[in-house]
Amino acid sequence: MTRQQVLDLYFMDARCKLIELAAFLDRVDRSEGEADFRLSALQNALSALASDQPGRARSVLMALSDPTEQPLNAAPGKGACGAWPGPPE
Repeated sequence: MTRQQVLDLYFMDARCKLIELAAFLDRVDRSEGEADFRLSALQNALSALASDQPGRARSVLMALSDPTEQPLNAAPGKGACGAWPGPPE
């Protein structure tokens, strides 16, 4: 596809996702209490997204992923949380 075809096909979907993300961040900002590791991971992912370097999708995914290679004996929770909290303390 040409760049114009990609824009024609996917722009509105990307626009919608950006607006939803901005609304989510506005809700977080208006909320009381402390944020956890997920907000930091999301902010790191947003920095990767704003880059003009190729491979943004991989960089965003890695900003949210567990980089370790050793398997855990047991999962720390009942389900996925969408971001890596960092090494266990």
